[in-house]
Amino acid sequence: MSKQTTFTLACAVVLAALGPGVAGYLSARLESIEAAERNLHALETRLQIREAREARPASLSGACGSTPAPPQLQDMPATALAEQEEAERRLPELPERPGMVRY
Repeated sequence: MSKQTTFTLACAVVLAALGPGVAGYLSARLESIEAAERNLHALETRLQIREAREARPASLSGACGSTPAPPQLQDMPATALAEQEEAERRLPELPERPGMVRY
């Protein structure tokens, strides 16, 4: 065989081995990039959903931390009630002064 034929056959064998290897490497790299993009989109979507859950419209008022206790009915004898009403009536009126505000 001539040197030129030998060189051509050697190049064909090397290319036959390198071609599929390079193609496999490049396709694996592209698949990993696509998988990373899918994961990124999934994480962005989860983050947007979490932010939407945590966001509260400004027009809604939150629940109060402490609510006033409901008025309790007290069992008092009738004489105690009459005495309490009489004491409330006997409170002295404060003299009005200029600039004072009455509620």
